[in-house]
Amino acid sequence: MKKTGCKYIFVVGGVISGVGKGITVSSISKILQDKGLKVTAIKIDPYINVDAGTMNPTEHGEVFVLSDGYETDQDMGNYERFLNITLSRVNYMTTGSVYKTVIEKERNLEYKGKCVEVVPHIPLEVIDRIKKASRKARADVVVIEVGGTIGEYQNLLFLEAARMMKIKEPNNVAFVMVSYLPVPAKIGEMKTKPTQHAVRTLNGAGIQPDIIIARSELPIDQKRKEKISIFCNIASNRIISAPDIDSIYEVPINFEKEGLARIILKLFGMKNPKNYTEASRNWNKFVRNIQNPEGEIKIAVVGKYFSTGDFILSDSYLSIIEALKYSAYSLKQKPVLDWLSSDDFEKSSSKLKDLEKYDGILIPGGFGSRGIEGKLRVIKYAREHQIPFFGLCYGMQLAVIEFARNVLKLRQANTREVDPNAKHLIIDVMEEQKNKLENKDYGGTMRLGSYPAILKENTIACFAYGKKKILERHRHRYEVNPEYIDRLTSKGLIFSGISPDRKLMEIMELPKEVHPFFLGTQFHPEFQARPLVPHPLFTTFIKATIKRQKSKNIKDGP
Repeated sequence: MKKTGCKYIFVVGGVISGVGKGITVSSISKILQDKGLKVTAIKIDPYINVDAGTMNPTEHGEVFVLSDGYETDQDMGNYERFLNITLSRVNYMTTGSVYKTVIEKERNLEYKGKCVEVVPHIPLEVIDRIKKASRKARADVVVIEVGGTIGEYQNLLFLEAARMMKIKEPNNVAFVMVSYLPVPAKIGEMKTKPTQHAVRTLNGAGIQPDIIIARSELPIDQKRKEKISIFCNIASNRIISAPDIDSIYEVPINFEKEGLARIILKLFGMKNPKNYTEASRNWNKFVRNIQNPEGEIKIAVVGKYFSTGDFILSDSYLSIIEALKYSAYSLKQKPVLDWLSSDDFEKSSSKLKDLEKYDGILIPGGFGSRGIEGKLRVIKYAREHQIPFFGLCYGMQLAVIEFARNVLKLRQANTREVDPNAKHLIIDVMEEQKNKLENKDYGGTMRLGSYPAILKENTIACFAYGKKKILERHRHRYEVNPEYIDRLTSKGLIFSGISPDRKLMEIMELPKEVHPFFLGTQFHPEFQARPLVPHPLFTTFIKATIKRQKSKNIKDGP
């Protein structure tokens, strides 16, 4: 394909938030990648927060950690998963980070004495960052998600940056608006008026959408397409139907059926290459596995970042959910996930018996003391009743504490995070973190990003990975206290993954002959799981759950 300069696609949201801009960006990027283009994606968050690390997961959703240690919005995880690439901090920006850089430049006299103003200097900094991400990826196409909804004050400066880029490079910049078309239950008719108003609001920012992604419960019909076309000044064939579907992984396939990639390439004056690549064939096979499972497994996810008012926010653990799905789908299983609040197990021990109906138990990461005793009870039950158990980050730390309390009989074992005066601090703060905590230096100061670990031979972890050295992403301040390692291992606990300097315990497990799968990781393996490349630890966990289910079925009989 002839190189005509990097192309930039800005994706903005109309009418309401949460209609799927992130999945739209991921899917557009995917279908263009499948055409043989080199694609990268950028997320712009309109928050004053410098990064996403200090945001409450029940309000904002999961914090996704990049390989270079940057804490970002969960959409960055979707980009990496759909494209099977590793992104860096240049692919993510917030209002806070942009202003911070501009102020630092002003203090360093980089503006050479000019009067630094919100416009044009903030939009120019945004453009510089977009260009930098393009150069780093050597991209043919950069797809940029502008967070928030059209008409909000917070994202006006980002829209201004997009407008300025369009003026300078009219043939290289396009705009996609993701807009919701409601179907009121009492009326039963799809309404286009909110989308019309959203387009006019976008016009007020000096931007005309080139493509509209029509999100709705149902597919948009030709009549509504024509109505939007007339009132929004856009060709009807550039209005793409995006109805609700069972799996987000069907979205690229639907976009391809609607001819979206062809429309985008034509918009940029680029030739349309062959339609079907090996990558798209593999993706279609993955989707078929989702649609046609051969079995079903039940997994309990025991955590505390679930409820927000009267609703459940599973987005707090988005990467874990997707990692479980990828491994289950690869084994042609449908994962059924139940969200169990750890608080409930503190209130009633009788609820522990309910865990018997599950094929596996997963305890994710988190912070703070709430619900900890409930999690410890669940871990003990899983260990003693041979239920496959997977603990991530805090989940691993609690598994070590549970082992210390109930196997080593160190009843006052705890983590410094919960009880700094505990007699046995099995989990203690990392040495380099102590000053940071004392000085309340919280933002971006944890152990973040990718670190290596060495695996012990003949362990579950080593068999799962099929190699002795791994690289995984971290997000934590606390570690297994080295003073207790010998006592823990003398009673049968195995630290199967250790940092190269042998100071940090990265993976713990019980021997296969003692428990079918009892394993925890200090790192977050979910951040590296991909639809077409499931994470080996999640896959090994799912295999253990399938084995448990089969043994239960044999025991129960016909």
